[in-house]
Amino acid sequence: MNLIKFASLFLLCALAAHAQLAVTVSPVKITGQRVIVPLALTNNLPQSVEAARVMCVVLNEQGKMVGQTAKWVICGFQGHSLSSRAGTTYNFVITSPQPLMTTNLSAKIVVNRVVLERDQIANPNQIVNVTSSTK
Repeated sequence: MNLIKFASLFLLCALAAHAQLAVTVSPVKITGQRVIVPLALTNNLPQSVEAARVMCVVLNEQGKMVGQTAKWVICGFQGHSLSSRAGTTYNFVITSPQPLMTTNLSAKIVVNRVVLERDQIANPNQIVNVTSSTK
């Protein structure tokens, strides 16, 4: 019975994956005391995304926070919305106040606000899919 529930849930997730804001997080790059976290955003929703606010937390290999920031990565308020079926990239740049003692860093991304066209507020938990890239 659990297998049937799992298969049903997997099918529903696969169907819902088409109507989403997809965020792909690439591996962290380190340049001096700066950490760069590249994001690729793809709007698979039927309407444009006017704004999206994302929080980025950089963690070391022990899971301790090295740095954090939150930014509007899509900002239609300034005329830069993300049209339906379009994509864009964004680089989070986090400067560490101390020299980085490790190169084994990871990033945790949380989309905490999404505004669709006509100022519709969307629930990020329902429409955003964050995945990690291995390249």
